[in-house]
Amino acid sequence: MDLTGLQSALETFSGWIWGPWFLIPLLLGTGLYLTIRLGGLQFIRLGSALRLGLFTRKDPGSEGDISQFQALTTALAATVGTGNIVGVATAIGIGGPGALFWMWVTGLLGMASKYSEAFLGVRFRVTDSAGEKNGGPQQYLERGIRGWFGKTLALFFSIAAVIACFGIGNMTQGNSIATNLESSFNVPTWVTGIVLTAFALVVLVGGIKSIGRVTAGLVPIMIVFYVLGAIYILIANVGALPAAFAQIFTEAFTGTSAIGGFAGSAIIIAVQFGVARGIFSNESGMGSAAIAAAAAQTSHPVRQGLVSMTQTFIDTIIVVSCTGLVIIATGTWNQIDPETGEQISPALMTGEAFSHGLPGDWGHIIVTLGLVMFAGSTILGWSYYGERNVERLFGRRAVMPFRIIFSLVVFIGCTVQLGVVWAFSDAMNGLMAFPNLIGLLVLSGLVARETRQYLKHDPKLRASREEVDAFMAGTPGWEEWKTEGVGSPALPGRKD
Repeated sequence: MDLTGLQSALETFSGWIWGPWFLIPLLLGTGLYLTIRLGGLQFIRLGSALRLGLFTRKDPGSEGDISQFQALTTALAATVGTGNIVGVATAIGIGGPGALFWMWVTGLLGMASKYSEAFLGVRFRVTDSAGEKNGGPQQYLERGIRGWFGKTLALFFSIAAVIACFGIGNMTQGNSIATNLESSFNVPTWVTGIVLTAFALVVLVGGIKSIGRVTAGLVPIMIVFYVLGAIYILIANVGALPAAFAQIFTEAFTGTSAIGGFAGSAIIIAVQFGVARGIFSNESGMGSAAIAAAAAQTSHPVRQGLVSMTQTFIDTIIVVSCTGLVIIATGTWNQIDPETGEQISPALMTGEAFSHGLPGDWGHIIVTLGLVMFAGSTILGWSYYGERNVERLFGRRAVMPFRIIFSLVVFIGCTVQLGVVWAFSDAMNGLMAFPNLIGLLVLSGLVARETRQYLKHDPKLRASREEVDAFMAGTPGWEEWKTEGVGSPALPGRKD
């Protein structure tokens, strides 16, 4: 069956969604608006948020299914994936070094969006029939925005999320693992498919607590492993870093002229691919991380919102920067492929960049193993996102069948070509972000007001659960949230 026409149509549709007249201004505009309304919270509170998420790690005695740290690593598992390796290379390969600057901008502004959606995820979470917390855009869009409009946004998000989880969160990740293991170590794709499917089944059948335990152990190791390799290369190429930074900041506003095998790009291309691949990597504004945040054991929505905000910082400002700087500093971004006489494929770019800076085959080994761990963990994180939205659409009885089907689909992703799936996944990501961004704007008044109220009493995030209970006592809606894990219909700010 020839799917060329369908793939071309999907790529055109995806290009419009992620183009300069739809999602890009909405994403950047929402992030900027929330940054202003929250008083630059992502810059002022970053240190305290990192301490709470990475060192304190939990709020003892609080309601929730997993610790704050496990919620953070589950969200990181879903975002630190192929976007951090292939996505960055694609952005720079097409948009030039200036695209990395726009990935940074997307990340910094996206931290305010990530905070807001995680806050709302906890704020409006519900307890399902199995006693687990269920929250995210599928809940807060409907519970926070009254009437048919909120219900429509929530339904739209849930449908797009379920479809997207099989694409960007499953088949594309499995395919990346299988093809890289085959090219690097001659592992047959069907063998990778069987192993990965079995791994997914074992972990996913246990639900969020099982996912949280695995990601809490795997994610820190994989990020440190990858980042240390990149730092080694950057130290070895330290003399090239000033020129690399000059290219990044200059070409972000001037575009990239043709160099070697590179065809050059206009400013709009650098912006478009920088923003699109930035969101593909950190998912700020998509609403997905709010689903993991809603499961966290936390004494107040502000606390988990700030912990979740650090996910974007770690993903984009640390991991994406490492990949991008290695590609630019080693000159791989405009390297010519001797077989084609054209610019090297973005799929090979990161591996080639690491090979330039590390002895022997270590470069390809680090990138391949990094991709295996990144993509494998992404499957776990996205399975939970899909599960919560399947429950929203079909009820709790559909959860276990979904977990089994999701695991089996991993095998399909490992063993077939996925050009159409990649294009379709890009479009679904955009369709997830649209209702969520509208919801963030509508509910921004509630987020800003309750954030100010909490931080007035606990600016350094050191309050215990008992202290939080004491200074929040008497606040409208507090007792309802604390005891039921849901937002009260009469909460102040609902009319914003």
